[in-house]
Amino acid sequence: MKRVRLLLIFLPLLLQSYNSKNIFDPQPGLEKWVSLFNGKNLDHWIPKIAGYKLGENFGNTFRVENGILSTRYDAYDSFNNRFGALYYDKKFTNYRLKAEYRFVGNTAPGAPSWGFRDGGIQYHCQPPATIGLNQPFPVCLEYNLLGGDGKKERPTGEICASGIYVDIDGKRNGSYCTPPTVKRTFEGDQWVTAEIEVRDGKISHFVNGEKILEFENPRYDSTHAEGKKFITALSDLVKGGYISLQSNSHPMDFRNIEIMEY
Repeated sequence: MKRVRLLLIFLPLLLQSYNSKNIFDPQPGLEKWVSLFNGKNLDHWIPKIAGYKLGENFGNTFRVENGILSTRYDAYDSFNNRFGALYYDKKFTNYRLKAEYRFVGNTAPGAPSWGFRDGGIQYHCQPPATIGLNQPFPVCLEYNLLGGDGKKERPTGEICASGIYVDIDGKRNGSYCTPPTVKRTFEGDQWVTAEIEVRDGKISHFVNGEKILEFENPRYDSTHAEGKKFITALSDLVKGGYISLQSNSHPMDFRNIEIMEY
């Protein structure tokens, strides 16, 4: 009798456990943050600076110190339009990317006037191996990182499109960069968290967990000299690409660079 009672107690629990395992959608459990930066070196990251071959880290522009990935220009006599980016060596399609960043120090000598506290996280980038020797920017979309100047509003998180266009509120973007709907300016050297979510052609930008911009339907631009190279006879849709961190002339720090793939 005692055994029967125990069976009656535990049988529903066993059945519930079995049924849960069979009806549970495993996808949410598989979605987890994965670090793209190990805090020690530039493993899996590839530099490309205008005027230099892929993989050549001119002037030690990209470096790792004290667990922080930095862009620095102390070896530059003049910036001289040597725009660059550090590319992660894997292509991504549907994901949420998160990174903390901050601006530090002074803009490099010879930098463009707009370079002050200006950087970017580029995504949907063309393969690094296809970037021309002197090409300053890849075909990509960019989460534009901006820092305050203490004088006027400089909201971070606008979308800049190079060789790609997108639909914002049902209309094609009309300029190279489009400001975020929700405007947040960050002064000083504070750490800020930028996030990009890409899911089946719909894209959102976040700052410190707050959604600030959304758009969709990225397509290669047939009027752009580099962008049109990626249009095929079947489609001009942009379905994925590489991720990179810009070196735009103002020193920056990055940490906690993570991705969650869907």
